Amino acid sequence: MSTAMIAVRHMDVAEPDVATDATIFDAVRRNAWFVFNLSGGKDSTATSHAAMAWLDRHGHPRTRRIAVHADLGKAEWRSTPSFVEGVAQQLGLPLLILRRRAGDMVDRWEQRFASGKNRYEALSTYNLIGPWSSASLRFCTSELKIQVIGPALARRYKGETIVSAIGVRRDESPSRRATPVSRSDERFARVGNAAGTRMLSWHPGVDWSATEVFAYHARHNLPLHDAYCRYQSTRLSCAFCVLASAHDLHAATQATDNLDLYRHLVAMEADSTFSFQPQRWLADAAPHLLPLSLATHVEHAKRDAVERRRIEHAMRPGLRFVKGWPPRLPSLTEATMIAAARAPILARHGLDDRYPNALAVQRRFAELLHAKETRTH
Repeated sequence: MSTAMIAVRHMDVAEPDVATDATIFDAVRRNAWFVFNLSGGKDSTATSHAAMAWLDRHGHPRTRRIAVHADLGKAEWRSTPSFVEGVAQQLGLPLLILRRRAGDMVDRWEQRFASGKNRYEALSTYNLIGPWSSASLRFCTSELKIQVIGPALARRYKGETIVSAIGVRRDESPSRRATPVSRSDERFARVGNAAGTRMLSWHPGVDWSATEVFAYHARHNLPLHDAYCRYQSTRLSCAFCVLASAHDLHAATQATDNLDLYRHLVAMEADSTFSFQPQRWLADAAPHLLPLSLATHVEHAKRDAVERRRIEHAMRPGLRFVKGWPPRLPSLTEATMIAAARAPILARHGLDDRYPNALAVQRRFAELLHAKETRTH
């Protein structure tokens, strides 16, 4: 969306209200710590600005406020760290930047696939597991944001009431339509904990529309990330997000700073034979930007992916692992099918075939069933 379009929009859009409830009013009266989660996206910037003004009007001391940003490392737009610093400065807030100690988002995807290959080689999983997070498995949010920010705040403000202001809106997706104005967050501060720490989540712009968010930016002269202004992306997250539209994936490829990341992730698609999104290969977002050798590797991977899915689909569904464990011992015929199905997938990824025949597969299933039984008793 261009800055000109945004400027036109704001003239006819009324100032939206900041969503509050009795819990937030009580937190203000108690001089709670208010922590503004800044991602660099339009929602966090606009709603943080509006919530700051609301807190000022209700006498909450600015010395009890801070901004926080979970840095996703190589997966970020290169301009995001400096942009977030600028937003925090405009808000007049000190900025706490936190990172996952075990590596960034790209590292996490790589670790997931390495672990998946190890488990497949050890016949600890029925199907090969790919590297990517997804809508149903958003460890990108849980492990690199929530699990990084939450414990850090609980330690930093031990014994305090902590309100995390988050730029979530109900009209973003069906899964967010029931988002409350505020909620208690007991993941890192259980009720009745010895320190007396209390954590809350607050969504001050929960009822805003995207139009109102852009209008608020224009009216208050707030900065917009260049992902929106220069590259016309509709949202901001990682440079290449597993939930992004085809339009936004293509938009990200237009930034030269993202080119190395784009090629790296496409290489991961080619090596793993798993597309970046269930129905979409990242390689297809801008194939003209790929070296010929990588483009050829991708075409081979696409064919291998079709074959892998065909092989796995033909395996007996009643033997698929449940919560990491086999449901039962396969028959000799079933074990023969499993051994035959695994062989080409193991070979494709350079893995050892430790269970090459029916008897070896049966023994492995028996080991796992025994281990499961031992753990449950």
